Amino acid sequence: MRHGLFGGLLCAFCAAACAAPAAVTDRADVSAFLSEVAARHGISIDELTSVFRKVRFSDRVLKAISEPAETLPWYRYREIFLQPDRIELGVEFWRQNGEALRRAESAYGVPAEIIVAIIGVETRYGRNIGDYRVIDALATLAFDFPQRGEFFRDELEQYLLLTREQNMDPLGLKGSYAGAMGIPQFIASSYRRFAVDFDIDGVTDIWKNPTDAIGSVGNYFREHGWLTGGLVTLPVSTRPDLRPAVSSGLEPDLTRADLDSLGVTSPVPPPAGEKVKLLEFETGNGPEYWLGFRNFYVITRYNHSPLYAMAVFQLARSIREMHEAASASRGRDGGA
Repeated sequence: MRHGLFGGLLCAFCAAACAAPAAVTDRADVSAFLSEVAARHGISIDELTSVFRKVRFSDRVLKAISEPAETLPWYRYREIFLQPDRIELGVEFWRQNGEALRRAESAYGVPAEIIVAIIGVETRYGRNIGDYRVIDALATLAFDFPQRGEFFRDELEQYLLLTREQNMDPLGLKGSYAGAMGIPQFIASSYRRFAVDFDIDGVTDIWKNPTDAIGSVGNYFREHGWLTGGLVTLPVSTRPDLRPAVSSGLEPDLTRADLDSLGVTSPVPPPAGEKVKLLEFETGNGPEYWLGFRNFYVITRYNHSPLYAMAVFQLARSIREMHEAASASRGRDGGA
């Protein structure tokens, strides 16, 4: 008798433990979103509901977005990206994709090393494009991350449109915990606005085609206002206490006259009429200060963090130095 009761309780426990998680479509906010998207774009609500019955919210996504690397101090953040292997891999990526990078420089005015460094920071040159299912990441952040829920609901809508336009399985794409995709880690809206078929083969593929990825990054920067031949950033030469002069925001806001009044000098005087941003970075032995120009601000359009933009700039500089040294060495050896 006791055995039968135990068996019944065990079966009941297993049934509860093994039950499928509730469908996200049972939530009123998800259902309302799907209805709005369907009405806005003439998509069958049944089609959207069928897809979303297979969507799963992810605690792993919420944990990852709550611990971004950009919360680290600069001296620790820098160590993630300014490593010899990432520099060497960047030089190799440049060597393998030299023709596409030359075309991108010509077409968009963005230096090859900046494009290479972006791809190096984002995915180690396509080696790590993310293992989160994009639709799960976007849905989780759209409905369970209220700090930026509106942004991610917009991106989720863009993703649904993107996969329809490109005839992709919305349940099949993998990316970052924030829903960024491919070699350059474009979010869906960026893909729809800035991705280009740079090798003109009829397909815009940022997942497996580095040529399209290179062209897409170049186009992204041009469309965000990259100044061809412009400065990115310069170190501050003088060492006054500049903390009170560091303001919030990222857009350049100081004139040369402002810098003079603060006693700020740099190795190269800022061009007349061009505003700059005073930037502070923690070194572990106190702050260091840099001037960010318009092109520095443009890099932050990719990731709204001065740490990110500085890592891209310094990685780009290191890659160019090693690339030029390798090219000179090949020249001395007769191209061997």
